[in-house]
Amino acid sequence: MLMCDTGAMQQRSDAWVVIPAYNEAPVIGGVVAGVRAFFPRVLVIDDASSDDTAAIARAAGAYTATHPINLGQGAALQTGFEAALARGARYVVTFDADGQHDPADAAAMVDRARAEDLAFVLGSRFLQGGGGAIGVFKRIMLRLGALVSRARTGMGLTDTHNGLRVIRADALTHVHLTHARMAHASQIVSQLAACGLPGAEHPVTISYTDYSRAKGQPLLNSVNIVVDLALGDR
Repeated sequence: MLMCDTGAMQQRSDAWVVIPAYNEAPVIGGVVAGVRAFFPRVLVIDDASSDDTAAIARAAGAYTATHPINLGQGAALQTGFEAALARGARYVVTFDADGQHDPADAAAMVDRARAEDLAFVLGSRFLQGGGGAIGVFKRIMLRLGALVSRARTGMGLTDTHNGLRVIRADALTHVHLTHARMAHASQIVSQLAACGLPGAEHPVTISYTDYSRAKGQPLLNSVNIVVDLALGDR
């Protein structure tokens, strides 16, 4: 059973959780319900799903916005960023729709950002206390991606393609995603590095279910992400 501190949840009323979603009807209701145990404001960006993702998300208590055509996860995040900022968000949390992220991790990251005056907190599977059952090849590619990102940005990150992030409003104004699909993660890191504001990584646990694996990136995308990092943002 999910438990939460109602006082802490009220304090997080200045945080909006943005969940990009595409055909997530089997799980989105549970994901939204889990997040709402810690955050009162959840925004699901339905990227032109052909199923009932948006309706189920609304029934679970989320605000929703819908793209008329499928534009990709990066575009959905950008829509969510703009909507959250327009509604006065102080913190924006990016959270995957497939159930692999832990809402308690997201809450801890927001609380840490507030306590330590951090402009962003990025989740990492590779810090002590984090984890997730990652295949050998994908682990190698993610590590390589982190090394390339470190060389390009000067940020000593261990996990540059983790979808669980907390970004404060002043830092988020520096983030303008033009990579609509999965390469947006490298753009976020590059643009946060360039903003000059303080940030940190935070250990998180990723739960890879059969559903999330089926919805996840093929291994080739891991290679494509590294190539994108090497070539730089365009």
